Amino acid sequence: MSEGKRRRLKPNNKILKRMQRKLWLVFGVVCILFVVLIGRVMYIQRTSGEKYEKIVLSQQRYDSTIIPFQRGNIVDARGTVLATSVDVYNVILDCKVLNENEAKKAGCISTTIDLVADCFDEIDKGKIREQLEDNPTSQYVILAKKVSYDKMMAFQEKQESDDYKNKVFGIWFEKEYIRQYPYNTLAAATIGYASSGNVGVIGLENKYSSVLNGVNGRTYGYLNSDSNLEKTTIDATNGNNIVLSLDINIQGIAEKAVADWNNKTMEQWNAEHPDEPEGFGSLHTAALVMNPNTGEIYAMVQYPTFDLNNPRDLSGFFSEEQLAEMSTDDKMDELNKIWQNFCITYTYEPGSTFKPFTVAMGIETGALNGDETYYCDGGEMIAGYPKLVKCVAYKKGGHGTQNIAEVLSNSCNDALMQMVRVIGPSTFAKYQSIFGFGQKTGIDLTGEASTAGLIYSEQDLNSSINLATNSFGQNFNTTMIQLATGFSSLINGGNLYEPHLVTKITDSNGNTVQEIEPTVLKKTISTETGELLRGYLEYVVSNGTGKTAGVDGYRIGGKTGTAEKLPRGNHKYLVSFIGFAPVDDPQVVVYVIVDEPGVGAVGDNQAHSSFAQEICHNIFEQILPYLGIESSLSEEEQAEVAASLTEAAQNTPQDEGGTEDTPEGGESTADPTETPDTPPEGETN
Repeated sequence: MSEGKRRRLKPNNKILKRMQRKLWLVFGVVCILFVVLIGRVMYIQRTSGEKYEKIVLSQQRYDSTIIPFQRGNIVDARGTVLATSVDVYNVILDCKVLNENEAKKAGCISTTIDLVADCFDEIDKGKIREQLEDNPTSQYVILAKKVSYDKMMAFQEKQESDDYKNKVFGIWFEKEYIRQYPYNTLAAATIGYASSGNVGVIGLENKYSSVLNGVNGRTYGYLNSDSNLEKTTIDATNGNNIVLSLDINIQGIAEKAVADWNNKTMEQWNAEHPDEPEGFGSLHTAALVMNPNTGEIYAMVQYPTFDLNNPRDLSGFFSEEQLAEMSTDDKMDELNKIWQNFCITYTYEPGSTFKPFTVAMGIETGALNGDETYYCDGGEMIAGYPKLVKCVAYKKGGHGTQNIAEVLSNSCNDALMQMVRVIGPSTFAKYQSIFGFGQKTGIDLTGEASTAGLIYSEQDLNSSINLATNSFGQNFNTTMIQLATGFSSLINGGNLYEPHLVTKITDSNGNTVQEIEPTVLKKTISTETGELLRGYLEYVVSNGTGKTAGVDGYRIGGKTGTAEKLPRGNHKYLVSFIGFAPVDDPQVVVYVIVDEPGVGAVGDNQAHSSFAQEICHNIFEQILPYLGIESSLSEEEQAEVAASLTEAAQNTPQDEGGTEDTPEGGESTADPTETPDTPPEGETN
């Protein structure tokens, strides 16, 4: 057959279609894989981009600089900054850059050194030259630490001036922050301080350290494949701020009242005993001001105190000779004592400030109806105990017949011992727990002392003498914050609030991160029982042992306390007063303790609750108008009272107070030589 006549072959359409389908399938699969790959890359970039960016950067030649975060502020209730971080700068020398530029521009080393020495007195010219010679390629030499922003700016302004422009090289500044406390000693143990590295050591700085701290940023500088400098910056995240219920004005008033009393007492002691060692106003004095309806703390004061900007300075407590003889450990022990917040760490026998609790548990349970009368003949004989447990009025033959208001007003131990026999050990132990004794309050501070092992169990209270002495606040321990929290529940209608200082957390821009609301832990007593107690406690101030704490024009209630410290018979006392105002609608509680008033004084000179009342009076007198609590006096009467107080303060010598036998002068627990001197196991005082 000829070629012209050769039959043309037809394409196999079936095979072509199969091949096309396979190609489309492969193409589709490839497209899908690309989509999945792109999606995966986008996912990784979004979720782990920063992580892989750092890995890539770490594999290249680069330099990195930390961008420090700014620790958050501590702010009082009215927005006053109590603790803040201010920026300071380390002066850094880059020897390599300076030496390289000297080769290009002769004289730049001398010009740079002159400018540095002129702006920073703490930097020695010789040190710079030494570093340039000994470490010519070093790019990080610290010449000075923590210079101020003003000094840094002055250097940079001069560097840009005509005399120095393009003649100064190799000097740069590394930013960091230091903690500052604008009010130095104000609320020192409560605020606490932070050491280098933003580590909170004590107080709120310690408790809220993780909230106040942020996250450092970093600047990465590296050379790419073309030897060009690339930079990536990850900004720092600044810490949050904490807003307190603490009020700088109330804190200042309370601190001044405490300091004035101690200074006056110290001066009087030194004047009366010129040939003896100098005395102090007290071993400790503390004041606590709080809102009974929320648990918020307005002020927390202790004496002696320390400077937050120089917390390790002991020169105000010891002479140079004493400090020279002290070991490092001894100094640390003394610092730890000073740094402790007395209001939450110190345990003591409450004395007669506990008596309202005994009355409250009796009325609440029906063991007492409020109409009882008691006869005080000066003391009680307790079954199984060989001696008379005396009342403060023992030398006068007792208080005679009294109702409950008069019992509290006279601070009569005899009547309390009669009451507690009716109340019984089971109810007493139960309500001690309900009021929070033996338990931590949960206040937002570190270091709160535990008193779990410092109170009697129900089994222990089956002993008649233990029950009797516990009824008037002897032989068990509490803390200031514990007693003040429980006392607040007695006058606010029975709500036991968790005490707290921080009310809000905000970010560095002032936006609210968290609101901290008041927390009711439990119900202690009924509102009816609370109303009775408020009336009884007002009578203590108007007619009884608490007269010194009263303020004209205001209805104030409260209770005095005088407790002899262990060992019994050492004539060392802790005196106190806890009060509230106004009686019909309590808005504030003030609790003051004076531990060993007039250190060095012996005998009954210390046993006056009027010492604590005087401080409490001065606090109430100023904070009640400040809080907007109206006085019942006219403007003219208020002016007369203010004038008389000013004149008395200038011209009248210190009132020495009465004796423990007179209601006006104070009160005490039972005669310490006639009561048990064995505290619960583990007691410290």
